[in-house]
Amino acid sequence: MSHHRNPRALLTPMMRGVLDRIARAGRPPLHSLTPAQARAAWEASAGVLELSPHKLPRIDNLQVPVRDGSTIPARLYAPVAADATDAEQGTLPVLLYLHGGGFTIGSIATHDVLCRQLSHLGHCAVVSLDYRLAPEHPFPTAVDDAWDALQWLHQQAETLGLDANRIAIGGDSAGGTLSAVVALMARDAGLPLALQLLFYPGTSGHQNTHSHHTFAEGFLLEKSDIDYFFGLYLRGPQDRNDWRFAPLDGRNEQGNEIDLEGVAPVWIGLAECDPLVDEGLAYADKLRAAGVAVDLEIYHGVVHGFINLGRAIPEALTAHNDAARALRHAFGV
Repeated sequence: MSHHRNPRALLTPMMRGVLDRIARAGRPPLHSLTPAQARAAWEASAGVLELSPHKLPRIDNLQVPVRDGSTIPARLYAPVAADATDAEQGTLPVLLYLHGGGFTIGSIATHDVLCRQLSHLGHCAVVSLDYRLAPEHPFPTAVDDAWDALQWLHQQAETLGLDANRIAIGGDSAGGTLSAVVALMARDAGLPLALQLLFYPGTSGHQNTHSHHTFAEGFLLEKSDIDYFFGLYLRGPQDRNDWRFAPLDGRNEQGNEIDLEGVAPVWIGLAECDPLVDEGLAYADKLRAAGVAVDLEIYHGVVHGFINLGRAIPEALTAHNDAARALRHAFGV
């Protein structure tokens, strides 16, 4: 799907308009900034094209302990107040959400609107995790943080008023990568998950697909940004072949590709005009070949990151609703 003589012609008029406005703004590209500057730049721009935040009756700030003795922030969103009693509903199912940002930028704040939307539309709680970022915390710290948080959430669910038997994991971009990896860890540990919710995840260790070439420049996420993020996150070339970075084609310590059989069902939402779209499709195919239930949606004419552009791109709202429908189905609500 990434072969096209004029790939820009694939964009919807609204998406093209957003990209033109971004270009006219003349902001320095992320890869030209220090990590701290890049984080600040994304924080400052995160809400510009977002929906207004949906008001929820319960928002709790949490601290999640991880293996090295640190605690990392998380935020719990719920469509029901903590002291509400509902004999029919009982405890809420929960999505552990891992934000995107190339393992280097992004935060609870940059994905606040999206997590509110998923909680409201999905009739579930959402716990958004501020896993630690590179280069201060290189690979595999983000993986370890995400896995530790999932185990903690499973253990603490009852205390938080959540259902330990109805947990999903999800994220966008780098957060989608982390979600796919942690879902495999959960399978191996016997921790059942209701769903993997993956928005345009990175899955391959090497960015050599046709879509990486076709959409390398001018489609919001550029090759230079990907190189910048991965250069900060990975400790060296060997990490590209580690399955915890590349669940599609990475290898384990024995040198074998990861068997995907028995992992939790998957909903995948991909952007057509995205360097990552081909590896997302390949991962969906590999999951299906392993007998995993896969629900795949491709949003035509939009770019990587479109789900955070709800005020400007109608496809973002469609994706929010599609993802929420998948959550409700997986949770039985």
